[in-house]
This record gives sequence, structure tokens and C-alpha cells, in this order.
Amino acid sequence: MGPLPAIWRFFGCDEPNYATMKDGQSLLAELGALRPNSVYFRTHNLLTTGDATPALKWGSTNAYTEDMSGRPVYDWKTTDSIFDSYRERGVRPYVEIGFMPEALSSRPRPYRHEWRPGLPYERIFTGWRMPPRSYARWGELVHQWARHCVQRYGAAEVRQWYWQTWNEANMCPDGYWGGTPEEFFALHDYAMDAVRRALPDARVGGPETAGHGGDFSRSFFEHCLHGTNAATGKKGAPLDFISFHAKGAPVFAEEHVSLDLAEQLRTVDRGFELVSSFPELRGMPLIIGECDPDGCAACRGPQLGYRNGTMYPSYTAASFTRLLDVARQRSVRLEGALTWAFEFEDQPLFAGYRVLTTGGIALPVLSVFRMFAMMGGERLSTESSGEVPLRVILESALGAATDVSALASVDAERLSILVWHYAADDVPGPDADVELRVSGLPQRLSTGRVNHYRIDADHSNAFSEWKRMGAPELPNEEQYDQLRAAGALEELAGAPFAIRREGGAGILRFSLPRHAVSLITLAASASDDPVARHRRIPL
Repeated sequence: MGPLPAIWRFFGCDEPNYATMKDGQSLLAELGALRPNSVYFRTHNLLTTGDATPALKWGSTNAYTEDMSGRPVYDWKTTDSIFDSYRERGVRPYVEIGFMPEALSSRPRPYRHEWRPGLPYERIFTGWRMPPRSYARWGELVHQWARHCVQRYGAAEVRQWYWQTWNEANMCPDGYWGGTPEEFFALHDYAMDAVRRALPDARVGGPETAGHGGDFSRSFFEHCLHGTNAATGKKGAPLDFISFHAKGAPVFAEEHVSLDLAEQLRTVDRGFELVSSFPELRGMPLIIGECDPDGCAACRGPQLGYRNGTMYPSYTAASFTRLLDVARQRSVRLEGALTWAFEFEDQPLFAGYRVLTTGGIALPVLSVFRMFAMMGGERLSTESSGEVPLRVILESALGAATDVSALASVDAERLSILVWHYAADDVPGPDADVELRVSGLPQRLSTGRVNHYRIDADHSNAFSEWKRMGAPELPNEEQYDQLRAAGALEELAGAPFAIRREGGAGILRFSLPRHAVSLITLAASASDDPVARHRRIPL
């Protein structure tokens, strides 16, 4: 079916300063090792004013202030420490240019918010979200920052980064952007012109809307293609990639979470349709800049209780594969799906945030990305009697049905098959009896090492282990080591792979619990461990 794009290799969070802290740096190292120098990280608040102390849905760098005479003062110490943390661990910046420094905000007071879980979400929208009092100074700030990055990291390195302006500016004037759409277009023009003046072939894009963006995105594309650039006075604005967000919508009813695939996939489908309506944008790389089962990583509650367990990784396996299918159906070039989940330093273990690790302990969802990292080469076609067709999901919903399907790839050295069992309702249900048949098996893969990795209640699951311990609030050293070990990607024992040499076919039968994910790899040579460099050790 053509190359399998590694759309999974993008991550992000609201809080930039966690990247420089102990658990943040450990997690960055884990992510960077999955595919060195191909993993990207996006974060808010890179230009926000403050003392670099992180908090939920907050961060700061103090990159821009003004002296007593009103002259700009640039300070890259904190932004450098953040980007250095990425690069030292094989991760590259996906640079979100925002938010507005206090000295530049047209309405700065109040500036730092005091939000915490349980308070109204709207309390986060303070002076950092406002347009600049001077677009010229805004443009010069971005230019000085981009120029500094080129000087510090080199043009060849910065050329590999993504640059985009702001976050979800279509949530205006009462959300992430406090101005009008036209004021955002001007903000974007000045920012992209500033980056390109520092590095003429820098990769720039946007608009990073909440959802597909609808009329806002259409106006943005019209502006970039045909409008007058506010910074240069010329026609249009550069656009190298397109980005928008897509979230699911979990609900809590009858004492359980229900999380259908349909909401997120429909948003993606409409976004792809919108982009395809512009002939000039066809074939342009697309990134779903926040791609998650729900909307707020720092929020908690019963409707988000699925995050610690196996529902989150099985949703990710099923949804990311369907993203590839929607892109193929719409004939668009999907380059990335960015998971907006990282870690929250020094928070209670398994508190219910949308994170990849908790207290340095991997959650089950991290192991699905470990599985994705083992896949590559050419995508293979798959058929499943247990899958819900994409057409049905988009037209109606997953509903009460279960989805048992697969994503497969092959390269010169191994065959990799990801299999999941997903259900929209987080309630107990029967296992799926899976018979996996591989036809047309190449001779080089007819014998060799077989590995079967599993995420379920008993494998790759530190949350289950924590509950078995009695859910200790403060695990002792021995318990902590056990939890870290339980969070590693675990191999399933006792599941032989029967190869039928005649006709190059192979069969594997196994039981797959509800919300479980399996990865089966078949290496070309029994003497060579095909996943040795990917096998994860505990953080």
C-alpha cells in the first residue's frame, strides 16, 4: 500500500518548563530513542512572561521584557534550556510562536492565571492571549529568536524544525486568541516573515485551529494564497505545511466512560476535505497538531478515568490507523498526528491526567508508541472480520460494536503486525478469539525470530500493578522499582507462531482481551533480535 508514514512521532504539552525537569528529561530521552532526530515536540508558552516556574496549563520563559526607557530586552536562557533538553535527547522542536509577552500585550492585566483542576476553564484566558500593542515589535521579537536559534543550533538543524504561530486562534475573541481573525492573520504574517528573514527556507505553516477550523481556516488559506501580507505588503504568506486539531469526546454515563472513534475521525475527515477544496494545497503535508481522545490534558474527572488503563492505548492504535485510512480516502499527505500528552512533575501517581508517564512510571499508552516505533517500511493491506468499517464509523458511530483489526508493515528485515480490540464503552466484555493469517509471506521471513508484545491488564501495565499493591500514595523504593518495571513493554510468552512453508502462509491464534493491543514481529533471521534496539527499559 506504499510507505507507512510514522505519523505517531509528534508530541506536545501546555507546560514548556517540564522539559528541563527530572521526569521530563527522562521521558524526552525515551521519546527521542524511539526514532532519533525524527521525533518532534510542540509546546505552548514559549514567549510567555514569568520566572520559568511550571504549573498546570502554564509556563514561561521571560524571553521579552522592556527596560525603563521602553527598549526591548531579549533573554534566551530559558528557551535555550528547553530546546537543549530536546536536542540532547534526539527530539526536535515543533516551534509554536506564542504567547504574548506581558510588555507587548495590548491588554496585559491580569496576566498570569490561577487555574487548577475544578475551576472554570475560562480562567486561563488572561493577558497572554491578546494581540500585540506593536506588530513591528512582535515581528522583531520573533526574528531575533529565530536568528538566535540559527546561530546556536545551525541552519542545517533549524531547517528541520516546524514553525507555526499561536494556538487555536479560531477560539476568538474569548479563547486562546483575544483578537479578531484579521488580527491573527497579521500576527501570523509578521511571525512567518520574521522566521524567513532569519532562515529563508525555514519550514513554516499553520493555522493550528481547534478542530478543522471551518470558515476561519478557509479565510486563513485564502489569505495565505491570495491576500495582502500585513508584514511585507506583498501577495500571500508562505505555507509549507497545514495543521489543525482533532479531539474525541468522552462521556460519562451509567458509571462508565464511553469514547467513540467517530467524533475525532469526522473532524479529521472534514479538515482534509476543506484542505482538498483548495487546488493549491493538494499534496501539502498535513499535521494534526493536537490529536487526542479528549480535550484537556490537565483536567481530571470520572469522564477521563480511562487514561490510566488500556482503553487509551487501544483507542490510540485504532484511531491512528483510521487516520491513515481517512488520509488515503481523501488523497491527502498526512505527515503527523501529534499526541498532546507529556508528564506533570511531582503530581500524585495515576492522578488521571492525560500523560505518558506519572512520577517517571510509564503508563500503558506509552507502550503503544513503542510498538509504533517497531513498524516501518511498506504498509500491508489487512482485512478483518471483526473490524467496524471506516465508512460506518464516519456515517454513524462505533456504538456498541467492538473493533478488532490490524495495521501491518514489512521491510527488508521484519514483518510487524499491530492488532487491537477496541470498544467504545469502558466496561468488561469477552475476549476476542483472533486467528491471524499472513499470506504471501516472503521466503526470507518464512523462518526466523517471532516476538509477541502485549498491552493488557497483566502486561505493560503499571497501573494494574499499582492497584494490586493497594494503590500506595507514596510507594517505597522496592514498590517504585516494581512499578517502573511493570511499565516497560512486555513480551507475551507461550504464543508460538506456526509457519506453513507451503505457499508462504503463516497462522497465529491467540486470545485478545477487551482494550488490549498486540504487536507481533517476525524477523528475517532467528539469530538476530529484530527489536533489540527498540525494546524499552523502565524509565
